[in-house]
Amino acid sequence: MIRNEENERDEKLKVLPDSVKLSWGITKKGRRGPKGELSVPQIVQAAIAIADEEGLTAVSMSRVAQSLGYTTMSLYRYIASKNDLLLLMQDAVCDFSIPEERSGETWRDRMKEYVALSVAVFREHPWYADIPFESLPLMPHNLRILDWMMRIMRDFPVNDFEKMSFLLLVSSYSRACGMIERDVALVMKEKGSMDSFHGQNYTAALQELIKPDQYPYLHPLVMSGAYTDEADNPIKDDLDFGLERILDGIEQYIETKRKLR
Repeated sequence: MIRNEENERDEKLKVLPDSVKLSWGITKKGRRGPKGELSVPQIVQAAIAIADEEGLTAVSMSRVAQSLGYTTMSLYRYIASKNDLLLLMQDAVCDFSIPEERSGETWRDRMKEYVALSVAVFREHPWYADIPFESLPLMPHNLRILDWMMRIMRDFPVNDFEKMSFLLLVSSYSRACGMIERDVALVMKEKGSMDSFHGQNYTAALQELIKPDQYPYLHPLVMSGAYTDEADNPIKDDLDFGLERILDGIEQYIETKRKLR
């Protein structure tokens, strides 16, 4: 009976990609080297350190092996391909502590925290967005973050598909904000100034180029200085402003659903 259950479980799990099996610890162990000192987490962390310092293009199986003092073939005993390594890196940097719920918090407060921690992944690991997602999240750390969002929405008067749509909406905004913050950080690192990013150096030039007959709706923004952030901006943080409007929309939707119950 136990053997049948194990066989049934193995049959269900065999469809998973090798990288996913490795992340869950359900793949067969590779042949160990003479000293048996390497491990999948050790290899992944070494690759992350290289990517954080030099970018994703610097990551190769040979480079990671060299940083660990092993041969390239030693790594292949644990991780079958560079693509698997990249996906494991992507999941590993999502291994952060999920905040405990605190009294007095609203679901909006908790979603803002979700966004802030998600954005931090892009800021701290600029290469993160350079690895495309190959499927819906299947690895444990990413799924734990999704579970966190489900916890935040547990009392919403909506169905599971609506919750998944909210998750996609908020996560997509987090990703967009994270990539902007990543790019800002790279500009600051290379140029030491935000002027070129905001475009304040280009205000006068754009005012000469953007003519009202060609750009009738953009022209007023350029002339006022709003486009290049030259004018006084009553909005303290554009990204926070956008998030608040998304949360307003979610709140209005769930309040409408409550009234219909």
